[in-house]
Formats: sequence, C-alpha cells, structure tokens
Amino acid sequence: MQVYEAPLRDMKFVLHELHQDDGFGNLEALEEFTPDLVDAVLEEAAKVAQEVLLPLNRSGDVEGCTLENGVVRTPQGFKEAYELFREGGWCALASDPEWGGQGLPESVNKMTEEMICSANLSFSLYPGLTHGGTTAIEGYASDELKQFYLPKMVSGTWSGTMCLTESHCGTDLGMLRTKAVPQDDGSYKLTGGKIFISAGEHDLTENIIHLVLARLPDAPAGVKGISLFLVPKYLPKDDGTPGPSNGVSVAAIEHKMGLKASATCQLNFEESTGWLVGKPNKGLEAMFTMMNTERVSVGVQGLGVGEAAYQSAVWYAKDRLQGRSLSGVKNPNGPADPIIVHPDVRRMLMTMRAHNEGCRAISAWVSRALDAEKHATDPEVKQRAQDFVALMTPVVKALFTDLGFETANLAVQVYGGHGYIAESGVEQYVRDARIAMIYEGTNGIQALDLVGRKLPAHMGRYLRAFFHPVSQFIEANKGDETFGKMIEALEKAFGALQLSTATIAQKGMKDPEEGAAAATEYLRLTGLVAMAYCLAKSALIAQRKLAEGTEEAAFYKTKLTTAQFYFDRILPQATAVFLAIKAGKGSMMALEAEAF
Repeated sequence: MQVYEAPLRDMKFVLHELHQDDGFGNLEALEEFTPDLVDAVLEEAAKVAQEVLLPLNRSGDVEGCTLENGVVRTPQGFKEAYELFREGGWCALASDPEWGGQGLPESVNKMTEEMICSANLSFSLYPGLTHGGTTAIEGYASDELKQFYLPKMVSGTWSGTMCLTESHCGTDLGMLRTKAVPQDDGSYKLTGGKIFISAGEHDLTENIIHLVLARLPDAPAGVKGISLFLVPKYLPKDDGTPGPSNGVSVAAIEHKMGLKASATCQLNFEESTGWLVGKPNKGLEAMFTMMNTERVSVGVQGLGVGEAAYQSAVWYAKDRLQGRSLSGVKNPNGPADPIIVHPDVRRMLMTMRAHNEGCRAISAWVSRALDAEKHATDPEVKQRAQDFVALMTPVVKALFTDLGFETANLAVQVYGGHGYIAESGVEQYVRDARIAMIYEGTNGIQALDLVGRKLPAHMGRYLRAFFHPVSQFIEANKGDETFGKMIEALEKAFGALQLSTATIAQKGMKDPEEGAAAATEYLRLTGLVAMAYCLAKSALIAQRKLAEGTEEAAFYKTKLTTAQFYFDRILPQATAVFLAIKAGKGSMMALEAEAF
C-alpha cells in the first residue's frame, strides 16, 4: 500500500535548526520569509502532495500516457491536478518576482519538491523541467525572449523541456546532428530528431517551450559547435496566445520501466522556427545552467521516492503478522507478531530512515548555499557558496538517487512476496526510482565530474567549502562527554576522505584511468562523510534539546537513534571505501577494453 505523510517536522528541523551556523543564512533579500511563513508554505504543500497528487500515483502508473493522432494524453486526473497546482502558485514558488514568481528561498522550494516527488514522481517532472528551462532562459536569452516567454512559463501556463539526446548520442553531445539554419528575420529553422524528452508532449498546458541543442551550418566539430535554441510547440501570436503549429511532432512515446505517467517522447523538428539563446556555438554553457539546476532536483527525486518507500514499509511492518519475537510474544491476542519486531526488518527500516534523514539534511545544506550563491552581498560568502554548490551538485545527484533506489528495494524486501507484485504499490517505487540514476548524466559521469573537474579546480579550492566546516566541527566537539565516540568516528571517516583525496590526486596525475576507476567510490565516500557530519550535528542539537526539557522529546529521541544507527552500521563503510581506493584499479579494471 502506498502511504505518505510529509515529514514536516524533520523538514522544519533541517531548515530552522540544523544549519543555522553554516554561514549561508541571514540573507537580506530573504528576510521577509520568516520561519512561520516558511512553515505555512510547507504545510500547504503537504496538503497538495497528500490529498491531490498521491491518489493519482498508482492509477497514473497503471494507466500511463497514450499517443493518439500525434497528441499525448496524460492519465485521468492529471490535467485537473495540474490546473489546481498551477492556480495555487506552486509552479512559480522559487521563481523571480520580475517574471511573476514568488521568490521563495530555494531551501523551501527543495523541501516542496521532495514532497511532490514522494507523492507522485511522474507528475513532478512536468513543472520541474519548466523551472529548469526558465533558469536557462533567464540567464542567457535576450530581453525580448525573456519578456515574452518567462511570465507564461513561470506561471505554468506554458511548460518547458530540454532537448539534448539523439538516438546515436547521449552524454557525448559533440556528436549531435540537429541543424539550425539562420533566417533573414533573425530566427532559425531547426531540423532533426531528439529522444528521451521528458514532458516532450502532453495535454497539461496550452504551449510547450523546447530548449534544443543544435548545430549552425558553420559550427566547428564537437562540443565547441553546439548552440541552444528556444523552439515553441506553437508559434505564439503577438498577444501571447498559441498560434500555428511549429513543425514539432511526436514520433512516439517511450515504453518505459517506470514513470509511466510522465510522457517521455521522441520528437521530430521539421523546419521548426527557433531563436538563439546565448551566443552561437556556446549552447552547452547555457544548457548546463539548466542541467545543473536539474541535477540537484533529480537528487531530490531520489530522496522523495526513498521517503515514500520507507513510510510504506513502516506501515506494512506494523500491520503484517508473521512469526514471534525472539525475546517473547509481543502480540498475545493475535496468531503472530507484526514483523517489525524482527531485528532484520528493523535493520532495513533504520537503514532507510538514516539514508532519508541524512540526504534531507544535505539537501537543506546545499539549497541554503544555492540561496547564498544568488542573494549574498558579501563576496566571500557568495564565493564559498558557489564553491560548495559546484562540489556537492554531483554528490547530491548521484548519492541521493543511488540511496533512493536502494531504499525502494529495501521496501520490497520488507514486504516480501507481496512487495514483488503490483497490488502492494511498492514495486512501482523501484521502477520509478531507477531512471534517476541515469538521466541528467549517469551517476558514473557525476563521479567523473567530481574527480576530474571539481577536485582539481582552482587548486582544490572547492574542497575547502566542505572540508573546513567539517574539520572545525570535529575540533570543537571531540571532547564532548556524551558524543566523543561519535565524533571520533566522524574524524576517522573524514581522515579516510582526506587520504582518498590525496591518493586520487597522486594516482590521477600518473594515470588518468586510476583516478577514474576510483571516482564512484570516492563520490560515495564524500556523501557518507557529509551525511555523518549532518547527523552528528543533529545528535548534538537533539541532546541539548532533551537536556533543556523540550516538549518534543519523542522527535529528538528519534534524531539520536537515527544518528547512532548511522554511525554504528553505515559509516564503517567509509574505511572499506578508502581501502578500495588505495588498492587501485584491481585486476579487472587493469584489463584493456579489448579484453572484454
């Protein structure tokens, strides 16, 4: 059974208590968004997620999207839900007020995104991609294009997509073939085909604005010859209403493993009119503005699915009767005890909870940095925020989606045979979560980005935005009487990360394949340490609150329990990861590609 209740108390904890000392808060531009206002927004978002979107998740998966005579129909109820979502202002939550947005902090927006993804991941992609598109347009398009397109997209009246992939090339965009021919009026005619286009065609909005990568006739080869174009499905009239069709057609919708209520399309552009966004042959710069925004959001998708899977597993473990507790009967009036009494079930549930709470804490930390990157007036704070976001973006995307998929699989294991059949609803979480590890750059590519680009950038400057606060926290708290052992464990894991960083740097300079072979393990280790830091901070705050005699003792006790489990059962993986990195590529990695 799919159950979900937004974890509002934990969201408020990570926003208002956990990261108050990170140096990214107290931004003058966001002063009006008080904790009370933020909490009210989160509570209303929870109602939309639980009451409107969650009921459509299972039915949307069963029905899926359909293609009829070139038109894609979303599942029953989606159009009405989207209209309610749009009218409620949820599409415009974090967008600039200049274009009709509400200008809320990104830290609040990410919590809202998590709720939407938990309730209905397929639905989340429609407004999510539009928000990413507005980021690229706002940063690189002409004033004329901004004025005409952004208000409609920010409001959700028009939606957006990103069109990169072609049938013969995925991540290697230097191989793309879509052509753009300049016209006398300053526009361009685009011809080519794109695949795997999320929300590429649907019936939710009156127009769809495609951001398309293509080549100009005189473009140099490779990635240096890619330009970005804005191509509407319908050419708008002067008054902003949709006009004639613009030569954008749907060849097919993909028959996918999951996310069946999200229309993933194969699109053909046939002499479609478009306008240049940014400079000629500099399209990747603009597109990556959108893509990096989406990568953080994709990480949040992994967290969202993980939370929904965890809650469903807890519900089932409390309800399902099977076997007796090893320490004595716990349900004497029933034929068996609920399976939550069994240690292995509790181990799985605690693993899921630790992963979710750790990822949520990192999400809040990174999104606070996103706010500082945009709004900070102190150059030092702004630079540190930019460095931290650059370093952590691949970690958030890869770690959260890996753990989200692992958590969804654990939910199926808790359900046993009932988890493997469709009626329970948890096997949908496994199918839906799987793609997030692939799109917006596979998790292996995220690891290569971290090791190959982020670590050496500016002589390792990005690392300082992460390493310094962790190091300072350890020094300030390792003498704590209650948490000394926990801080020692964090120090040991942090030391393994520092040694791994040096090892990869040394090996990478001698043999790039050595560094690349360790990239995935290194990203995981970085994430483990970041989670350990956040959960250790959580534990210290919880202990202080309990000592003060808080009325929320139950909540803070769970924070202590989660942190202790993480340090006892999950963090020790850090040492194993370091040893794998130190050992090198290994015999299989050392084989030449031809050997396979």
